[in-house]
Amino acid sequence: MAFVYLLRCADGSLYCGWTVDVPRRVAAHATGRASRYTAARRPHALAAVWEVPTHTDARRLEARVKRLTRREKVALTAGAPLDGATPVRFAAPEP
Repeated sequence: MAFVYLLRCADGSLYCGWTVDVPRRVAAHATGRASRYTAARRPHALAAVWEVPTHTDARRLEARVKRLTRREKVALTAGAPLDGATPVRFAAPEP
């Protein structure tokens, strides 16, 4: 099982990534260890998460989401369906 996620960064931009452990990955973004892009745009909030069966599916879905326009990504954060993926919710991390 793997996950594709969208983070909303402090500057309003959306960052897409994939992981097998969403809470751990979000914590890595919060400390600036996950990517250069998000390290420069802290703090972040988890905007959307989708579950897929395999790592390969996650990488393919991540690439598909990254090709979307900003408007389409914002629609996903508002609950628009994403073919081939199941939306999931994670509790906000403790401060």
